[in-house]
Parts: sequence; structure tokens; C-alpha cells
Amino acid sequence: MSGPNGSLDQAVAVFRENGGVMRAAQALQAGVSSHALYTMLDRGVLERLSRGVYRLTDMPPLGNPDLVTAAMKIPHAVVCLISALSFHGITTQIPHEVMMAVARNMPRRQPKITYPPIHLFPFSEKAFRAGVETHEMDGVPVKIYSAEKTIADCFKYRNKIGFDVALEALRLYCEGGATRADALMEFARICRVQHVIRPYLESLL
Repeated sequence: MSGPNGSLDQAVAVFRENGGVMRAAQALQAGVSSHALYTMLDRGVLERLSRGVYRLTDMPPLGNPDLVTAAMKIPHAVVCLISALSFHGITTQIPHEVMMAVARNMPRRQPKITYPPIHLFPFSEKAFRAGVETHEMDGVPVKIYSAEKTIADCFKYRNKIGFDVALEALRLYCEGGATRADALMEFARICRVQHVIRPYLESLL
């Protein structure tokens, strides 16, 4: 039988195999005992990113701590709207909360989250499934809508986030030089804003 330090070493190894960041439930399922978890916290081996989300302290600083933590807390949600615009570099807005989409017809009990602040937006099933990309951040898979889908969503939710935000995102996207107009209009059709976007898109191309 391995001693206490052996158990802690094994627990650390489990965390490293999972990119250094794990939810408590994940760690327990992977064989890390609750005693080892608390001991690692007490000894400074682990840090608490948010309630129920832990990370090895000797890992490099997180590049996107809010998105990583939000993705760990609500893995079925997708980063959207201004948070996704910021990720794609097509906004001058500074997100003060993580905006995430959830499927409207899939009600789930959301976990209690103290940090980061998260704003959930209910999407229709078709809009929720369309345009999802998975990007690995600090070893954690984070689901984010593509730039084109995000712009369509911003026009859809223009009354909530501001029409100027949606227009700026479209302009910055077109100025980037890698415009995929067909993809953008397909997502606009899914979001039922194709007639709103088309004249602005045509004026920028």
C-alpha cells in the first residue's frame, strides 16, 4: 500500500494527465480521494479557480482564465456573443462577464457559480448546434462559436448587446480579409437575420 505522499503523487499525476485543471467530480471519478484533494489544497499544490474547479499551482499562468473556468463549470454551454467576439478579435468591447449559450429546450440545473460572472442565453436547438468550434485553452477544451456564427448571433441579440456592437464586429471581420460571406449568410438564415445583415455586408465587401 502506498503511503500518503505516494497517494498525493498519484493525485498530482491524475491532474497532469488532465491538463492540470479538473472539476472535483472529475477528480473523484478518476481515483483522487477527497482527502488527497483537501491535502493538496492545504499544501498549496492545488488552487481553487472557482467552486468545484481546481488547478495545479505549478502550471503556467492561464491565458484565458475566465473562459477556461466557465467551460469547466458548464461544459454543455458554448461561449457566445461579446465573449466570442473578443476571442476572435473582432470587437473593441471588453467583456465583463462570460456570455454562454445553452439550448432552450434542454433545461438543466445550473451550478452555483461565484466567479467568473456568467450570463446564459437560451438559443433554439438549431441555432445552438450551428457553428460550434472547440479550442483547447490551457489543456481544457472550450466550445466557442465561429466568428461568422457569432456575428449572426450578435445581430439576433442586437437589442440586448447593442446594434453598434454587431455592426462593429461585422466591419472588423470584413476588414480582416478572410471574409466567408456565404458561411456568414448561412448562419444569418439560421438566426433569421439575413435581411438585416445583407445590406450592411454588401456595403462592406
